[in-house]
Amino acid sequence: MRLSKFFMPILREAPREAEIVSHQLMLRCGMIRQETSGIYSWLPLGYRVLTRIMDIIRKEQARAGSLEMLMPTIQPAELWKCSGRYDDYGKEMLRITDRRENEMLYGPTNEEMITDIVRSSVQSYRDLPLNLFHIQWKFRDEIRPRFGVMRGREFLMKDGYSFDLTAEDGRHAYNKMFVAYLRTFAAMGLKAIPMRAETGPIGGNMSHEFLILAETGESQVFFDSAFHEKDWSTFSIDYDDRDAVAKVVEEFTSMYAATEEMHDPKRFATEVPEERRVTGRGIEVGHIFFFGTKYSEPMGCTVLGPDGKEITLQSGSYGIGVSRLVAAIIEASHDDAGIVWPQPVAPFDLGLVNLRQGDAATDAASEKLYEELVKAGLDVLYDDRNDRAGEKFARMDLIGLPWQVVVGPRGIKAGTVEIKNRATGERQDVPLERVVEHMRDACMEVPA
Repeated sequence: MRLSKFFMPILREAPREAEIVSHQLMLRCGMIRQETSGIYSWLPLGYRVLTRIMDIIRKEQARAGSLEMLMPTIQPAELWKCSGRYDDYGKEMLRITDRRENEMLYGPTNEEMITDIVRSSVQSYRDLPLNLFHIQWKFRDEIRPRFGVMRGREFLMKDGYSFDLTAEDGRHAYNKMFVAYLRTFAAMGLKAIPMRAETGPIGGNMSHEFLILAETGESQVFFDSAFHEKDWSTFSIDYDDRDAVAKVVEEFTSMYAATEEMHDPKRFATEVPEERRVTGRGIEVGHIFFFGTKYSEPMGCTVLGPDGKEITLQSGSYGIGVSRLVAAIIEASHDDAGIVWPQPVAPFDLGLVNLRQGDAATDAASEKLYEELVKAGLDVLYDDRNDRAGEKFARMDLIGLPWQVVVGPRGIKAGTVEIKNRATGERQDVPLERVVEHMRDACMEVPA
């Protein structure tokens, strides 16, 4: 993509209402635009990050046996009245009446709707287990939307739902999603620590939330530093092997990790050696629940078992805050110059900078490199604008692409270009003929 053809409205300064780094940088980079309180348009640069995150989620959900679908954003109120949550949910739910006086709502989540779909479509135990997910916009009328997309009213979420015949099968479905989330966040270049959590309005008796560490996190967290010592990007798993899946879950849940609400100071002091006790702040990016028959029982979601008797299904739900993840990653990965994207979720793999637009040799080398890099399968943002070098460097640092390939007259005379690693600041001169191979290798060095 040529920058001269790309829509990326850069701001020199962040608006005053932007309180945290992610909100400031997302506005400055032209990733989002606020339309009204807590509601944002996602501009091309921001939407590319959303797409990268969704691709990673979809890949791991498929590995874990979850099937993608899509449910509507507007739901009939009668489903929520059937489950008992319509009145309980409170003012965060946006209630709507259509022209026929039917009571509707803008869905904050989809437990009721998916349970209704399954109860009308699945009659036999032979159709189970079943795990379905979608990635869809939600709306919760936050009393005080703030921090940009971190706590907006409209947000993009991956929510999945499992249905099983027995509690044991349901627990295995929960464990699979626990492991899938570990792998999903690792594939994004993140370590999201799983912590025992309260179930809140979703309900149920078993729940874990996944948090990534950031100074501006809304939750204080306490955990064993052993989490940092694990290489989560390399472990593979056979999701059908119940013992192997359960072993991974047990390995992670055996280490102490808790938010302030669930923290037990005595247990923390007893179980974790002093030198391994870590206190920090975290941002929730995922939450999983197993709630058994909480929704299936009142909504009559049953199947006929092997003996011909009705069995009420066991279910769970599994969410990832897709739009919130973008902000959370920025909070965890930035410096004074701007964003520092992990390679797997970056909007482009690299930025190609032509330092002397209009210089024949530099233009020719830049154009040739651009064509070859794209042909090699890399996503390239080519800065072909006629701006000063300082502006180009500042812009590239601000948007935070993992690599910068800098083409200038001095390097061209020497037969080299400069390659900069955005995260480390390391620079090296690479021969022109080796740049494509070098960048292909560098950009592919991401978790499988």
